[in-house]
Amino acid sequence: MAHVLSGFMGLTERLRFFFGPATRLDADTPVVHKHDEFEQASEEELSHFVVETDSSGHHYAVRREDLENEG
Repeated sequence: MAHVLSGFMGLTERLRFFFGPATRLDADTPVVHKHDEFEQASEEELSHFVVETDSSGHHYAVRREDLENEG
């Protein structure tokens, strides 16, 4: 087992030399989401759905227009 671990550590050391050290960001910093055209298009498509939850706790999507037709 120690041989496998030392081999893995040697491999990661060589990769670190080639790619550079891993980036370690501050875990407390919030993630900044970029609102590009693709994300806006996705939000537009998803706005036509409502998430419903059944009695078993399963979640599923229902089209808003289908809910309006039922009511």
